[in-house]
Amino acid sequence: MEKLAIFDVDYTLTKRETLFEFYMFMLRKKPHLIIYMPKSFGSAILYALGIFGAAKAKNNFMAFIKRIHEDEIKKLVKEFYSTRFSKIFYVDAISTLKKLKAEGYKIYLISASAEFYLNELYNIKEVDKVIGTRFKFINGYYTGEITGENNKGEEKVKRLMEVLKEENIHVDFKNSYMYSDSLSDLPLFKLVGHPYLINSRKKDHNIEVLHWK
Repeated sequence: MEKLAIFDVDYTLTKRETLFEFYMFMLRKKPHLIIYMPKSFGSAILYALGIFGAAKAKNNFMAFIKRIHEDEIKKLVKEFYSTRFSKIFYVDAISTLKKLKAEGYKIYLISASAEFYLNELYNIKEVDKVIGTRFKFINGYYTGEITGENNKGEEKVKRLMEVLKEENIHVDFKNSYMYSDSLSDLPLFKLVGHPYLINSRKKDHNIEVLHWK
């Protein structure tokens, strides 16, 4: 049986929110995308106020990728990774990831962020699988809409189980690890024998907190 080391991405692997980082990168590449700023940031505010759900807020925020062809997106995300994304990792996160890989664990990155740019995390040679929120494209053009469900909470467990079944991987969850900055990942925390919260200040839990820099 395989043992997994599962990592969330935003504020677990990275010091900053990757979707915001991607948007700022895209603004520098395509300044006209600033027209989407009111809709994108308005959606983020409405989500923070509890007016929008996570999926609706994300659909609205991602409006800036509409009508961009997937071939162009692929080139852009490669540049995004090399110039911005790869610069915001926690050193402790990468060290832990590499240590567990050396000990024989499979490294899974499971995040609510967009899978089309998270796939650049395969540049980290120790990473075995990336699972993120998927977005629709029609005739090669992104619509800015989510395919399926927002990859958050219970959906992360569902997607993980689908991948394990498809790839016929049997897991020793009791001896597996899960790292996340958020209690929204409680479904994954409950799945493994070794759950860890990253840089959390919340007190209403019994999960060990690690302080990563």
